[in-house]
Amino acid sequence: MAMKRNGKSPASSDSYEKVMFFRDVSLGPHETRLRFRLIHFWEAQNPVKKTLIGLEMLLIDEQGTVIQGFIPPGRIKKYLPEMKRGSVYELINFYGSKNKPMYRVADHITTVSFAWKSELSVLHDIPIPFDEDLFRMHLYEDFEANCDLKGDVYDVLGHMKLVDGQILTERPTIDEAKIATTRHIMIHVQSHEGPVMKLYLWDQAATDFCKKFKSYENTPTVVLVTAVNTKRLGGTMALSSMSPTRVFMDYDVQPTIDYFAWLSSNPEIAKQVSAEVVTKRETMTISDIFSYMTLESAKDAFFECTATIDDVVHGSAWYYIACTGCHSKATKSANSLICTNPRCVKDTTAGVAQYRAKISVYDSSEQGFFVLLGDAGFQLTGRHASELVSSYFETHKFCVKVTDHNFSCNTRAITVTKILPLETPSPTKGSLGNAIAEPSMEAVQTGSDVCEPSKSRGDSADEECKRTFDSVDPERVKRARCEK
Repeated sequence: MAMKRNGKSPASSDSYEKVMFFRDVSLGPHETRLRFRLIHFWEAQNPVKKTLIGLEMLLIDEQGTVIQGFIPPGRIKKYLPEMKRGSVYELINFYGSKNKPMYRVADHITTVSFAWKSELSVLHDIPIPFDEDLFRMHLYEDFEANCDLKGDVYDVLGHMKLVDGQILTERPTIDEAKIATTRHIMIHVQSHEGPVMKLYLWDQAATDFCKKFKSYENTPTVVLVTAVNTKRLGGTMALSSMSPTRVFMDYDVQPTIDYFAWLSSNPEIAKQVSAEVVTKRETMTISDIFSYMTLESAKDAFFECTATIDDVVHGSAWYYIACTGCHSKATKSANSLICTNPRCVKDTTAGVAQYRAKISVYDSSEQGFFVLLGDAGFQLTGRHASELVSSYFETHKFCVKVTDHNFSCNTRAITVTKILPLETPSPTKGSLGNAIAEPSMEAVQTGSDVCEPSKSRGDSADEECKRTFDSVDPERVKRARCEK
């Protein structure tokens, strides 16, 4: 049937009816028709109220112009049964609304919104070709320039250096049970010869990555991730997936095919940055670390922090018998000790004592407590932690790690793996939030919380909190500093 044309926008003619191209879509109501391929659609949620805002879409017309689409929540049931990614549709009657300024997935200033009288139908016999997709790839410099602006979300294409902390010289083992629990996986990506970037994939994007990675017979090396947000964490730029994110690998789409061919002809590029370089710890203040722990996207991470000792908390020492392999708590059986960590390869263990003692530290930004365990205390003083320091106001560089208990317990305890002398050169900047395991022997605390050693893993001595966080006494801190 013939449709009344909107007076403000021109329409093109073809063998069917008069159709408007996306380039001509303007703000306001349109009593005309559009033809497009449905690239992708996803639910838009209010992150604060946890309510459904609507269904968002990414559409492309026959001229290759991409526009964002939107269906209000009350109309989703009407159209969703007919919607299939990759199919071509005709839409009659719609409203041109202003494209949102934050987290945009298309360059067009207008969004095609489904109105109360919109009619959507599938087109089966299509004489005119429609592009399958259109990507908006950015390089490191582009992401750096747009970091923390919350504007457009772009796509990243490159080759993987690490997958969940594992190099690709051997096929990485992906723990799907762990990812289902933590809801994310981290990838280190390098685009051509640029710097290595950390890419966090969350929820559905993490699940899609795992399924696709495992579906390849040979270990995939190239990855294309769409609609990533850039955010600076502790001074380092990181990429994070969002609701519209999609994941492609080696032979999935033309850009990954082309990149794979380029990488195959430049094999030396894949070896330019070693795994050691991209997993170096980021230097942060105590305040920065506490701020990182409050982020919704925070995960296990390594940092370096230079702090001054100003007090020793007497009477804080205790010890437990740990596995000699992973340092998790060991329990007694009839004839031996058994490691409680299900991931540990040791069925039985001889057992080793792990000691704990607490010191008060501060830097220019914040005050807190470091809990030293076993060999970490020995590194600091030349003695084990149970014989801790007798002289105060020593400044040291602490290698710390935040773990799951920092986000689930009411404590700001941070695992510290080792202590470096101040003259040690600062490592190359790389990972913020990497999950490559290191033996962890310490924790950082900012309250008088008392926690039992871990019963399931060895990377945190404070995972099970017995007592909640108590605020630090500022007068005691001031007195300790004055004694210097």
